[in-house]
Parts: sequence; structure tokens; C-alpha cells
Amino acid sequence: MLLNLTADNVTTRFAPPSGYSRQINEPQSFGAYLQNLPLKPVRTHTKTYRGDIAATDAYTAAVVDVSVGKEDLQQCADAVMRLRGEYLYRQKRYNEIVFNFVSGFKCDYIHYANGYRYSNDKWVLKAGKDYSYPTFIYYMNLVFAYAGTLSLDKELKKVINIDDLKAGDVFIHGGSPGHCFIVMDVAVNSAHQKIFMLAQSFMPAQDIQVLKYNSPWFSLDKPSEIPYGELINLKYLKRFE
Repeated sequence: MLLNLTADNVTTRFAPPSGYSRQINEPQSFGAYLQNLPLKPVRTHTKTYRGDIAATDAYTAAVVDVSVGKEDLQQCADAVMRLRGEYLYRQKRYNEIVFNFVSGFKCDYIHYANGYRYSNDKWVLKAGKDYSYPTFIYYMNLVFAYAGTLSLDKELKKVINIDDLKAGDVFIHGGSPGHCFIVMDVAVNSAHQKIFMLAQSFMPAQDIQVLKYNSPWFSLDKPSEIPYGELINLKYLKRFE
């Protein structure tokens, strides 16, 4: 791992290993957004929503500078949905911010921003229109409370070929609790072999951490002993439509 101590995002802090080149993403793509997310200072510990050092801290390569909140809500699938939601919100693609609850209820941001609130699997008009960022965060907290790996797994599209792997893809197994990792960056060598960086949250809710196991670069042909490392397998690889 080559570490740039003054850099503040994935692409500038972590260089690919010798022989590999970073895979280029379209400038406005989800993958490019993830690559350029700000990171907290080098050697920052991964902390839980309570402020204590997380049990997963030993696997921290970096900590994404995204709030975790003050409740035990933003766990594994929630972190993936948070990053996806933030990406769409910042591009003002409000109509695309939609996540399903485990119950099957379609929770779309447009309804929430227009003043509707969730009640017994239906929308009820209770407030005025508000597309501000704080209201977006309230919406995301609602999603965290009622969605999870079970629902997110069903929403994502299967990736059939590892050659198609790109930043923004998700290794996910829906369950109770289930787990998932999001691909933050991808590099490829002259033999077309791909390696990738991963991020996650965990239980209890914690900072979104960029992971490492010996190195922050993972591959499908090298087993990893991080918790739920068995999910780093093509059969669990999916992506947003």
C-alpha cells in the first residue's frame, strides 16, 4: 500500500499496487463520486454512533467523512443506501432517490420532501414542502429504520461477470442480519485482473470505513479473514440499476 499522508480521498490517498492502473469512471458517475468522497485524517479510528472505538477498527484503512448520526441506525445496508442517496441528492436527481422497506413499501424522497410522512405502509400529508439537506437526512433515517440487507438485496441487479466490476457495485447477502460491502475503487493490470477497495458500516452503527486486510486492495482470488469476508465472491456481487 502506498499512502499519501496529505491526501483526502481514495484516489489521492491510496495508489494501486505496482502493475495495476486505476479504472477510470465517468466524471458524474456514482463510482467517481465514491472515489472522491472526503476522508477523515490519516489514522482516524472507526467509531460507533456512541463515540467509542468500533470492534472493526483493526480493519480500518481510512474513515469516510460522512456523519453516522446519534442513533443505532446507519449500519451495513444503510451505509450503502446513504452513499447512493447522497450521490443522487447532490446531483438533484430527486426522483431517483427511492428505497424499499422490508415490508415492500416504496419509500421515495419526492413524497417525503413534499411533506408526506410514513404511517402504516402509506403516505400521509403532514408537513410543507422542504427539499433542504436536513430534511433529506430525516428521510434517510426513515429508510434506515425500515429497510435493510433483505430489501436492498432485492433491489439490486446481479453482476454476472467479474470483468464488469466497477466502483459503486455491492457485495451483498440479504438476511437477518446479513451484510454488504460497497466497492469504492477498482484497479486492473495488463492481464485484465481486477483488484478493488471496499467500504462498510457495521453493527452497532459506526463510521463508514474503507477496509484493509494486509492491504486495502482486495481480490476474488485471495481469501480475506475480515468479518463476512466470505461475501467477497462473484455470486454476491450486485449493483444499482
